[in-house]
Amino acid sequence: MSAGKLELIAKKEIVYNDELYKLVDFLNKNLKNKQIIIGISKNKDKAIISIYET
Repeated sequence: MSAGKLELIAKKEIVYNDELYKLVDFLNKNLKNKQIIIGISKNKDKAIISIYET
């Protein structure tokens, strides 16, 4: 894998909840040393959670 690139590992669409951003922030803070990044995006009433490897 090229330096600085993110590789998508998994993606899941779930019902959106305002608390999801807190969960994603918590996971990112605790998994950064494992070279894992969690992303979240909102599409209407759905949240798309993506997991990347750095």
